[in-house]
Amino acid sequence: MAAPPRARTPQAVLFACGQNSVRSPMAASLLQQMFPQALYVKSAGVKKGELDPFAVAVMAELGQDISRHRPMTFEELDDWEGLNFDLIITLSPEAHHKALDLTRTDAAEVEYWPTVDPTGTEGNRDQKLAAYREVCDGLLLRIRKRFAKGSAASG
Repeated sequence: MAAPPRARTPQAVLFACGQNSVRSPMAASLLQQMFPQALYVKSAGVKKGELDPFAVAVMAELGQDISRHRPMTFEELDDWEGLNFDLIITLSPEAHHKALDLTRTDAAEVEYWPTVDPTGTEGNRDQKLAAYREVCDGLLLRIRKRFAKGSAASG
C-alpha cells in the first residue's frame, strides 16, 4: 500500500535521539546540507551526551563538519529558542516518547524513524566506522525519500 499523502513540506525540522551525540546531529547536518536556505533544522536529545568522534569522522568523509555541534536536551533547546518545529523526527524509542509528550498540545507532526545506535559496536576502528557509516547511509536514504517531494526539494 502507498503511504498516505504528506501534509505540507515542513519549514522547521527537529531530529531527536537519546543523547544528541550521534544520530540526530548526523541527520540534522545531512538535511541542512540538502536544503541550506529552505529549512530550519536542529537536533536534540532526551539526555545530554558528548559529541561522538566516530560521528564526526564519518560526516567529515562526506565533507560535513559537525565538530562544533554542542549536544543539547529538549529542555535546553526549549529554553534557548522554544520548540517551534512543525516536524519532529525521532530516531530512538526514548526520544519518540519524549516528543509525543511534548507535542500533546502542539500542532507538530512526529515521525518515528527507528535507527540503530552504533555506539555499542564491538571491534576495531574500521568495524566501528563501518557501523557509523551504515547509520549515516540509512539516515541519508530516509531523508532523501521523505524530503524529495515538496517545495523544499527544488533547491
